[in-house]
Amino acid sequence: MAIFFAVLALVSVGAAVVLTMMIVNEVSKRGVKINFFLLRLYIPKYMHEYRRLTLQETGKVGPLFCPCVGSYLLALIFTVAYLIFR
Repeated sequence: MAIFFAVLALVSVGAAVVLTMMIVNEVSKRGVKINFFLLRLYIPKYMHEYRRLTLQETGKVGPLFCPCVGSYLLALIFTVAYLIFR
């Protein structure tokens, strides 16, 4: 059971990384300068910028934001489940 949760956590982290890179790409296309040296520290900033920019453009949050946040939350939940069941 623990390995099942570990695999789910890794899949969630992988999805979150891919979605985060897609968000960084979209923010970069909209003119925000990306600091690649400190990218890991600025990920929450870029996610907030993506949310703000898409709200201004369309009136709705962009399609990448909710799945990205959800992936991070699922990774946290599955990691805690793994630690409980190991």
